[in-house]
Amino acid sequence: MSALSEELHSAESILVRADASGVARLTLNRPDQYNSLSEDILDALQIELDSIAEDKSVRIVVLAGAGKAFCAGHDLKEMRARPEQEYYEFLFKKCSHMMLSMVRLPQPIIARVHGIATAAGCQVVANADLAVASSNARFGTSGINYGLFCMTPSVAVARNVRRKKAFEMLFTGDLLSADEALEAGLVNRVVAPDDLDDALEDLSRSILDKSQAAVEAGKRVFYEQLEMDLESAYMLASEEMARNMMFRDAGEGFDAFIGKRKPVWTHE
Repeated sequence: MSALSEELHSAESILVRADASGVARLTLNRPDQYNSLSEDILDALQIELDSIAEDKSVRIVVLAGAGKAFCAGHDLKEMRARPEQEYYEFLFKKCSHMMLSMVRLPQPIIARVHGIATAAGCQVVANADLAVASSNARFGTSGINYGLFCMTPSVAVARNVRRKKAFEMLFTGDLLSADEALEAGLVNRVVAPDDLDDALEDLSRSILDKSQAAVEAGKRVFYEQLEMDLESAYMLASEEMARNMMFRDAGEGFDAFIGKRKPVWTHE
């Protein structure tokens, strides 16, 4: 176990937050349970996401997992302890609300994936804006193996992965390797385990170097237009791009390009 893993393992919180240089790192900290999404973790994630949404000092969010895995999905023992349909509706709505908060968060979210990311854990990866995976990562919507179709994970997976590959994942429960996940469009980059944090930093830096105002506007419009018909999407994009042109950073960016210099962002 690495020094970081030992530190997280010994921490009291089931969700550990560490901020540095504009990046808020949220680490699921239930390593003995493969970071399964208990009610408490879902609540903790919701609290942090709501806080980060109002925090202009945070430019990027990284989601990670302590121990040997990223996230094994919902906590099945917790679920079986309350075999009531009303409770399950409550639990899945709580999880879906958190997933929607990820999409609606102004800042980009990058999943840092190692080990397994299965069921709702795979959903978290698909729901993140970007994902960097260790070559030892494995992905799957494995609920079907236990008589439960991964219906809520299918919402995010089907919006990331090619339709027939998504169908195969959901109906077979088979695991994808990291390279297969990359080919399917579930992750952006696959690197050796020892290079995971360096690759994450490179990707983060590329975004941090851009105008925060443009990044936030772009993320919002990206997801809004995806759910529209083509004509409506172009209408929205045209209006929002014109609005973006009035940002102070857009003027600075154009002037810097014309003047052949590096822009100095105000993030406005």
